[in-house]
Amino acid sequence: MTSKPLPLCRIQITDAFWKREQELIRSAVLPYQWEALNDRVEGAAPSWWMHNMRAAARAVAAKKAGGQYIPRQKPRGMVIEGPDPAQADPDLFYGWVFQDSDGYKWIEAAAYQLALAPDDALQSQVQQAIDAIGAAQEADSYLNTFYTLTGIENRFTNLKDHHELYCFGHLVEAAVAWKEATGRQDLLDIARRFAACIGRRFGPGKERACPGHEIAEMALMRLYEATGEPEWRTLANFFLDVRGTAPSTFALEENARRRKDGLPELPVTADRYAYYQAHMPVRQMTEATGHAVRQMYLCSGMADAARLNNDPEMREACLRLWHSAVDEKMYVTGGVGGTHVGEAFSRPYDLPGDTAYSETCAAIGLVFFARRMLQMAPDSRYTDAMERALYNTVLAGMALDGKSFFYVNPLEVDPAACHSDDRLRHVQPQRQKWFGCACCPPNISRLLSSLGAYAFTRSDGTLFVHLYVSSRFETELNGRRLQLRLQADLMRDGKITLSVMEGAAEGAIAFRIPGWADGMTVHAPRKEQRREKGYLYLTGAWTQGEKITLDFAMPVRVLTGNPLIRETAGQICYARGPLIYCAEEADNGKLLHLLRAIPQADAEVETQAIGPVSLPVLRVAAKRILAKDAPLYADWKAPETADVTLTLIPYFAWANRGEGEMRVWMHC
Repeated sequence: MTSKPLPLCRIQITDAFWKREQELIRSAVLPYQWEALNDRVEGAAPSWWMHNMRAAARAVAAKKAGGQYIPRQKPRGMVIEGPDPAQADPDLFYGWVFQDSDGYKWIEAAAYQLALAPDDALQSQVQQAIDAIGAAQEADSYLNTFYTLTGIENRFTNLKDHHELYCFGHLVEAAVAWKEATGRQDLLDIARRFAACIGRRFGPGKERACPGHEIAEMALMRLYEATGEPEWRTLANFFLDVRGTAPSTFALEENARRRKDGLPELPVTADRYAYYQAHMPVRQMTEATGHAVRQMYLCSGMADAARLNNDPEMREACLRLWHSAVDEKMYVTGGVGGTHVGEAFSRPYDLPGDTAYSETCAAIGLVFFARRMLQMAPDSRYTDAMERALYNTVLAGMALDGKSFFYVNPLEVDPAACHSDDRLRHVQPQRQKWFGCACCPPNISRLLSSLGAYAFTRSDGTLFVHLYVSSRFETELNGRRLQLRLQADLMRDGKITLSVMEGAAEGAIAFRIPGWADGMTVHAPRKEQRREKGYLYLTGAWTQGEKITLDFAMPVRVLTGNPLIRETAGQICYARGPLIYCAEEADNGKLLHLLRAIPQADAEVETQAIGPVSLPVLRVAAKRILAKDAPLYADWKAPETADVTLTLIPYFAWANRGEGEMRVWMHC
């Protein structure tokens, strides 16, 4: 039973927690990120986005006027370091080769916000960005500021590393969102022209290619669904089908460059391109591997293809990759990607806490993948993982005031070690204002702004409630209109109420039974009930004034890791509802590793202000080993301990009260 998300314009989030998050994006995060894209945030790494767009626009204008544009740069590598923006050359490219994508993600997030409510100032800023993008598009519709400014003759020669198709994918996502939010066609026209430019070179019967960093696949599928134009699905299928097949397109382009530089060709081995998920055909893949964000984006495109093409072989590959990523390689916080080496998946059950990479974008990619698996076939295991990633790692990626961000999301932090140990150089004990490689901040904005598209989907006869986020929304069941109100507050308890505000219809409403629920009660008069794959289906007539209630028991849970996870052996962590909890120095003092949890102890739930937000915290009895002067090693004896009360806060809220230690897993 396939389903589609509800249009955002038909959903009004009223949830106290999530409404605050969305309003924070609108009022603080998007304006802040707009300033960052324009290099106007003091103390933050420059973005160079608007700088590069304007420089490329001048180059394109010169060519269109019949003049000659000779690039002054011959870059090597993936990044061109720039000076202070005030001293930058206005006609040179600066930053990473994928810098164009940052602004596209910002536009997408802004478009979702505009779908929720009008905002003239925000719409004006987006229009400025779109005008800059349009001015930077070449006469033949190619669009990439790096190659426009450094040598257009080199375009499409390094798809493996230089992210042209990645930037294109984010452009398409932004363009479709902008059209759906405002009805304006301008950015969609730019994106379609660039898509046609790519399609003239690559595709069935043309040059073979696939993206080095995936996203074009799911973006093209979205463009197909938005426009009904079949050539975009054909191109997406082509990129998926070429990937990992012989001869390797990445090897061909690498060796072409090496021959040009007078270097010997590189041998092609089976695992050479595993980092790029191009080591085997996608339908044969069994293990999530390589760069974690790329893998999640590829899986999302594969799931779209499986659904839209009704491709059972592709669906089976998605199921295998889901099992690998979620059942063997996912952190308890919903993060994926265990090693900083390549920002990648490690081997099964290798999930270190202190050196974890767990990139924010990878958790966002897992949310994308989960929603697409749900669209193919509803199953609560997908929603449980989506919810865990969303409430924990995704939220942790942004400070509670929306003005600083985590790229990496560890499960254990000692600031002194982070500052002195080169093995932990990727771990930051505090969020950063911005990044030179700023993929994560606008990615958070676009996901949280489109939350409604993950909370609800529908088929012709069934509405699916995946996430319990208080909302007023409109949908259809079997062609009949309904206005509904969902009331929930998972920060407090598991009580859910659904009310029919207007309309009447016959059909089913399917409610996810969360994996964290320890039992449930249902009050749904005159509804047929059945359970299937973790969803409760209530079927019957839905009429104005009707109300049904669900109550999911939400106890504090004590979790252990799989015995094969070496790093969590002999440790526990605490969870309640969708939230994973952690201990922080601000509440418990230093040397958190000396704390000993008592699994049998009852936990009390209290409300505590953390920064600008009141959140549920846990108080639980524990012991602390008393640290005394002692030799480095000594004969064993039972350690001397003191009784303490352990305070645990939601993981996403750590590092909002200054720098300090943190840990999720506690020794027993």
